[in-house]
Amino acid sequence: MTRVTGGDVAGWARGIRRQNGRMAHLGLVALLVREYDEAIDFYVGDLGFELVEDTARPDGSRWVVVRPAGARETAVLLARPSSAEQQARIGDQTGGRVGLFLYTEDFARDHARMVVAGVRFLEEPRHEAYGSVAVFVDIYGNRWDLLQPRSTE
Repeated sequence: MTRVTGGDVAGWARGIRRQNGRMAHLGLVALLVREYDEAIDFYVGDLGFELVEDTARPDGSRWVVVRPAGARETAVLLARPSSAEQQARIGDQTGGRVGLFLYTEDFARDHARMVVAGVRFLEEPRHEAYGSVAVFVDIYGNRWDLLQPRSTE
């Protein structure tokens, strides 16, 4: 697996644009992980995300960013805990509720691919008024929705 290196936090800031005086988008969401490489293996290998950056930092940590393949705005910062309190929150950052929503344009395709990759779904796919959805967990137990919003056309 190729590691992307050479970036820094300031590099993300250069990509932020302002539109009409408002923030342009949510850039990163931090997710606590036990180990960087196991998290990369899951998010890139099993979920099909792309590794955007993996840079060593002077304090021994790494700046590891992944995002759904093709996404250009919001990404996930995979962060190792820096305290016992943070360590205790791995896998339960949202108190047991779904806290992350992975949107897809082809629910059936992505659900089937993820099942084959070994991603654990907690329920069978549902078709709700807002779209097709199924809850899955990452390797730490964080709950995610795989969601294809219903077309508004």
